[in-house]
This record gives sequence, C-alpha cells and structure tokens, in this order.
Amino acid sequence: SPGSIVFGHKRVGQGGKSFSCYKFRSMVPNAQEALEQYLKDNPAAREEWEPDFNFKYDPRVTRIGKFLRKTSLDELPQLWNVLVGDMSLVGPRPIVRDEIVKYGDYINDFYLVPPGITGVWQVSGRSDTTYEERVLMDSWYVHNWSVWIDIVYLLKTVLAVAKSKGAY
Repeated sequence: SPGSIVFGHKRVGQGGKSFSCYKFRSMVPNAQEALEQYLKDNPAAREEWEPDFNFKYDPRVTRIGKFLRKTSLDELPQLWNVLVGDMSLVGPRPIVRDEIVKYGDYINDFYLVPPGITGVWQVSGRSDTTYEERVLMDSWYVHNWSVWIDIVYLLKTVLAVAKSKGAY
C-alpha cells in the first residue's frame, strides 16, 4: 500500500520518556482513523479491543503486514532504537501513553529499565496472553534482571519467532 515503509510511533520508555519506536509499516496508512471508525461501527470489535488494545484479526493490517508481523520482521527497525539508547534488546515492550493506566502500581517497575525489542511477554504467548499477565511478566523481568536472563530470552525469542506462536 502507499506510504512510508518505516513507521515511527510515540512510545513511553525508561523514566517515562517518550520516543519514536520504529517498525516496518504493517498497516494501512490511515490506521488510527480506520481504527476509530471500525470501533465506532462495530461494538463487538470495541469489546475485543478495549481489554488489551489488540485484535486477533486486525482489519488495518495489510497482506504484507501479516507476513511481517507473523515473522516479527516488522520489529527490525527497532535495532536503530537500541543503537541510539531508547531501547535495549531485552526488556518490557514499549507502551503508548494510553496503556500507562493498565500498569497501575507496576508502572514504576516499567520506568526502571529501557524497553526491549523482545522480552518475557514475547516468548510467553505474545498476543495470546492477557494484558494483566503481560504487566506481571514485565515486573518479574525488572526485579529478576541479569545478563543470563537476557541471554536466555534472546535464545527463546529465536524459537518463538520460528514457531510464530501468538504473533498476529
């Protein structure tokens, strides 16, 4: 579809700092407007969206975007975010401002470390887990961090990507 192939989306990272998180674009160019209209027109879709800010079959995702997401290739531009210090290879996923409320008291844990391209959530079911489970996994990671844990999760990421489990 027309538009830039790299997409920068404002995310929240370490210390609550905003940054542009880069990805290969996997959605139609007017994705936010399309989402708002879709949720307005489809109450059942709104019910699916609100708990986790996610759809199993997102109508905004392009055909190529489905492939990029299933293989996690859409995340490759985040290596730039790692190089400039906004992210690390392993850590909690960066969130949008609207998601802060879902972290409740755990938001302070989230702010302690840089967000990662991969992490506990990504190798533990990804989109098949609830948002509450994701928050608890992020908190566990922060409190148990070690270089060894990062190595383990990098290796687990390779397996999770190969299986494409929970990727949509």
